[in-house]
Amino acid sequence: VQLQASGGGVVQPGGSLRLSCAAPRAIFSVFRGYDIDWYRQGPGNERELVAGIGSGGTTNYAESVKGRFTISRDNSRKKVFLQMNSLKPEDTAIYYCNIRPVGDWGQGTLVTVSS
Repeated sequence: VQLQASGGGVVQPGGSLRLSCAAPRAIFSVFRGYDIDWYRQGPGNERELVAGIGSGGTTNYAESVKGRFTISRDNSRKKVFLQMNSLKPEDTAIYYCNIRPVGDWGQGTLVTVSS
């Protein structure tokens, strides 16, 4: 299944954004069984894992975003969210979401943190 990320934009350092990851073609009963991860790829960098949420709600975070980002899911809407607070310029990247293990990459959403 291909997931689609949205919600990016331009924000000042210290600001917040909420990203959404949608699976419009997924069947509800199948979606709720997915483990889903957020990744990002900044300028000149490789794609890196940012946060993940299991089907049972277990979460994990990269050290660089712990305490600032929160991942959550709403299975009834077939969506996963990434709440990003206290954003830093180094958070600037294209953000993607994907199932675990990694499937096809969908469109990402660009987050730019700049004053």
